[in-house]
Amino acid sequence: MPLALPAIIGRWLASRGWRPRRHQMDMLGAAQRGDHALLVAPTGAGKTLAGFLPSLADLIAHPTDRLHTLYVSPLKALAVDVRRNLLTPIEEMGLPISVETRTGDTPSDRKARQRVRPPQILLTTPESLSLLLSYPDAALLFSDLRTVIVDEVHAFATQKRGDLLSLSMARLQAINPALRRVALSATVADVDAYRAWLAPDGDIDRVTPVMGEAGAEPNVAILIPEGRVPWSGHSGKYAAKQVMAEIEARQTTLVFCNTRGLAELIFQELWSVNDANLPIAIHHGSLSIEARRKVESAMAAGKLRALVATASLDLGVDWGNVDCVIQMGAPKGSSRLLQRIGRANHRLDQASEAILIPGNRFEYLEARAALDAVEAGERDADDFRAGSLDVLVQHVMGLACAGPFRAEDLLDELRSATPYSGLTAEAFDHVLHFIEGGGYALRAYDRFKRLTQDDDGQGNVLWRVSHPRFIQQHRLNAGIIVDQPALAVRFANGRKLGTVEEGFAAQLRPGDSFFFSGMALEVVRMDTSDLTVRATSKQARIPSWGGTRMAMSTRLADRVRHFLAAPQEWHRFPPDVREWLEMQKLRSALPQPGQLLIETFPHEGRHYLVCYSFEGWNAHQSLGMLLTRRMESQGLMPLGFVSNDYALAVYGLKPVTDPQSLFSADILDHEFVDWVEQSSLLKRAFRDVAVISGLIERQHPGKRKTGRQVTFSTDLIYDVLRKYQPDHLLLKAAWADARARMTDVGRLGDLIDRAATTMLHVTLERVSPLAVPVLILIGREHVAQSAAEDALLIEAEALVAEAMRAD
Repeated sequence: MPLALPAIIGRWLASRGWRPRRHQMDMLGAAQRGDHALLVAPTGAGKTLAGFLPSLADLIAHPTDRLHTLYVSPLKALAVDVRRNLLTPIEEMGLPISVETRTGDTPSDRKARQRVRPPQILLTTPESLSLLLSYPDAALLFSDLRTVIVDEVHAFATQKRGDLLSLSMARLQAINPALRRVALSATVADVDAYRAWLAPDGDIDRVTPVMGEAGAEPNVAILIPEGRVPWSGHSGKYAAKQVMAEIEARQTTLVFCNTRGLAELIFQELWSVNDANLPIAIHHGSLSIEARRKVESAMAAGKLRALVATASLDLGVDWGNVDCVIQMGAPKGSSRLLQRIGRANHRLDQASEAILIPGNRFEYLEARAALDAVEAGERDADDFRAGSLDVLVQHVMGLACAGPFRAEDLLDELRSATPYSGLTAEAFDHVLHFIEGGGYALRAYDRFKRLTQDDDGQGNVLWRVSHPRFIQQHRLNAGIIVDQPALAVRFANGRKLGTVEEGFAAQLRPGDSFFFSGMALEVVRMDTSDLTVRATSKQARIPSWGGTRMAMSTRLADRVRHFLAAPQEWHRFPPDVREWLEMQKLRSALPQPGQLLIETFPHEGRHYLVCYSFEGWNAHQSLGMLLTRRMESQGLMPLGFVSNDYALAVYGLKPVTDPQSLFSADILDHEFVDWVEQSSLLKRAFRDVAVISGLIERQHPGKRKTGRQVTFSTDLIYDVLRKYQPDHLLLKAAWADARARMTDVGRLGDLIDRAATTMLHVTLERVSPLAVPVLILIGREHVAQSAAEDALLIEAEALVAEAMRAD
């Protein structure tokens, strides 16, 4: 018998002309049974209300002044938005229920008060929850907690933030075994995998799956340029006028870009053709808190006609006046595309409207593949893996800050978190002794001795924090997101606009100008922490940010490979894309699904090898490094390589006649290990795990280390450990990161396996049509001057003419 909907909520829904949906009532039923629940429902189906409905019903029936429900969001903006939307029905129903947010932006006095007098509903992030659990009064604060709601669970369950949240939920469950866990998402592909992640001890039978009602099919189109689909590029900036026309024809448009640099570029391109002077703005994670909040408020109030944004806004934020979403460049995955499409309308019974702007011909195929996947209801697969050790170290230290513990008891609790269900006693012992002294190679340094053991007088060994300063140090430095070393961008009056990475800032000199926060800025001066700027009308450049690029999902890659081998589907493509593929079929070959096409040909005095693997930029960059090393050892005199998401081109002075020998499986055992150990990849990964594990602190009281200082400290320790303790826990964690995140070794391995059995090697006399998009990249990496761009454009046109000649 489903839990009855409280009359006051029923009346409020009726006053809005709404009725409770089936999945909302199913969530009430799961709560009545005491079950954990995973709700998978399309955007606009009332997921947030469904998640909170049991809590509101329980608080109406059983009022309390204690913390009742904890809502965890992947984004601060989402927590703020949910609070605003949750307060409306609470206030309209006149319910005595308080709702507050707690994130890194919350003032310290409010944080202190929340621990003593918490609201009934607290909205937070995984990092802020972890910090709450580091206080001695955490057991009291959470003793009556009834429900934890994890929103947009797909956004972090498979990542390090998900590891931290899973461990935190294990602690909450230990404090209150009756705690219910609820997770919400619109784009889960493997429901059982997420049920296992959510459940205590991975027991999926304790998690009720609730499937939402299907909404109206989205109306998604691919914008075809007025000229021809470009051969190269990934921004879609060629379509700025067409995009502006779409913005003018609608009430409010969200324009999504895959990177912050691309968002800055697209904003400038749109602004330059904004002849009607419509109010448009920009939003991404490197802008200041004040700038982001100002833009979010303007959107909520309906004051903007368009907002150019990155992933900082593709989760959950509910702006009902958005009537169109535009995706600049390739979507990279059907789940991500569906998530972004869902930002339009936010109504289940109305079709969301979206437009895709492919940057080049391969991106057109990817966009078409994404549309087909959305129509087929296909979602991207999620890669669940064992929990990270650096996250485990941070969590254990946080619990020690709350009070002493017995190792045996804590190990059982940690294993109840699914990512750590396979944690061995030996591995946990390594974690404890690492926190105790830093490991064998660092044991002589007092600053690494954060934990100590003593006897409680009853024969039990307890672990406790060795000095109070380590508690303060942990709370100042805890967190999973490790930003790249950055400088604050400020006006001379001190107003902060946001941050740019040190690597980009190092390229600037006083008088140089760059675009940021939608403005052209001139550098006035620079010090170790600040970049002082002023507004300018000078020609400016687009800033660059590091980090791994989003790779096209494996399922989307499979669909693109299918297109290449299915001429019967080419009638759906624009004429120039059809002509491109038909000429490739005539002059070379098109790979069958599962086949790896390798082309070799001469061009302007160099010899080229082009591999069409569709495994993403990161995997191709890694393979390019490995192939050039192997070619060097074979005397083939490689000169370099370029890659995109679809292909890798390696060029040198001698022809490759036996590509099979270059792609042999032992490349991942020999060259890969040597390359990673000798490159900066492992040092970069070590810097992140050293910061997350607390070995290196980013902040001291009243002072923050510069990125350069952090890097210097981690590099020193890295060199010591490599020399004296190569099996150190953090080196193992860094290797795991370097393999998975930086080199995408899983997809690299798939590529090598495919080469062993399915390689199709075609020897050509000249460049092929399929090779043109990747070859055009040669020489473009560091070009910004218009004269050089003109020369490259002429070169590209000559390359296209040569490739598309039929003879």
